Amino acid sequence: MTVTIFLGALLGPMALGVPIAFALIITGVALMMYLSLYDAQIVAQNVLNGADSFPLMAVPFFMLAGEVMNTGGLSRRIVNLAMAMVGHIRGGLGFVAIFAACIMASLSGSAVADAAALGALLLPMMLKSGHDPARAGGLLASASIIGPIIPPSIGFILYGVVGGVSITKLFLAGIFPGLMIAAALCVTWLIVSRKEQHQLPPRQSGAVRMKTFIDSLWALFLPVIIIVGLKFGVFTPTEAGVVAAVYSLFVSMVIYRELPPAKLFHVFVAAAKITSIVMFLVACSAVSAWLITVADVPGDLAALVEPLMDNQTLLLLAIMALVVVVGTAMDMTPTILIMTPVLMPIIKQAGIDPVYFGVLFIINNSIGLITPPVGTVLNVICGVSKLKMEDLMRGVMPFLIAELAVLLLLVLFPQLVTVPVSWFAR
Repeated sequence: MTVTIFLGALLGPMALGVPIAFALIITGVALMMYLSLYDAQIVAQNVLNGADSFPLMAVPFFMLAGEVMNTGGLSRRIVNLAMAMVGHIRGGLGFVAIFAACIMASLSGSAVADAAALGALLLPMMLKSGHDPARAGGLLASASIIGPIIPPSIGFILYGVVGGVSITKLFLAGIFPGLMIAAALCVTWLIVSRKEQHQLPPRQSGAVRMKTFIDSLWALFLPVIIIVGLKFGVFTPTEAGVVAAVYSLFVSMVIYRELPPAKLFHVFVAAAKITSIVMFLVACSAVSAWLITVADVPGDLAALVEPLMDNQTLLLLAIMALVVVVGTAMDMTPTILIMTPVLMPIIKQAGIDPVYFGVLFIINNSIGLITPPVGTVLNVICGVSKLKMEDLMRGVMPFLIAELAVLLLLVLFPQLVTVPVSWFAR
């Protein structure tokens, strides 16, 4: 009965068009009334406590770093470097997109920010060279979701805070799976684009490549600083967000000089708007998360999946299938905030490493960003490219299959996550 009330109170308002943040509060209130615990002060207290978290302070700083990256010239220089290195080979613009997505992922941690930058910078070039618009848009959308997987990742921060998992370990655990997804996209692009007749950019000379590399060095230093700093304990993930924001501001305003003081206000406002949405969702989710624990919703769900508790692989496959379905109808942030407190006790009871599960969970949620009807990244690419959603879905399908195949590999072979993170943690 508790699970029924939880799902009904959550999905009912959402079906009526109620914003997810308010639906989360309604869910908490419904559970409180069912348990005869209703108290408005408890609701207010949980909302305030939900956003009162030191690790969550990393979110606005990484959001700001992403805005500065796109406005201050860092994104463009990364794309220019990729163009100079691999743009001349067959299908080179696609490889440029994947390479640039990996580097940009280590700067912002946001798939939406990366999609906006890649779409604006690369899509016109890919269309001009003769690539199929739907296929090019599908690749850019699929490459953008590497953003929440390779550190720093806003998704990992939210999962770590809600689930009580080390964010540093999550960051380090996401590196190799993110590179696996990039490799899968490269192979898929090589297959689907081999029959296309397109104009190749000219091969750049060694001098031009070196000049482009030197010009992008300041942008490339940021992921190195973050990863090295986290590995050797120089700063926490929250402090890494401050470092990323300050460093990107310094480079954009002092080194590249593409972010004049007049634009700074607009950059801060844009980052604040995105941050306010995320933080309000986090605050509201604390109400339902507290009631989920009090009502023992995880215990009821654990009873439903009890036949799978002795087989970690089957349990993970069932959970991943559930998250895929949820991801088609719900955005990444609310999915993390709603499902983490429900699934975490089940994961721990089954003896599954929360860090390993976190990597699978965030990859799955990232894939949800390119599945309709919500598909936030798809909507961003549609807005940039003016493509119809059905055409973009046709183009994204091969890459979506490749990313799901990587997720399946990680479920079947946990050592692909656990071994790299143990090396990074040494």
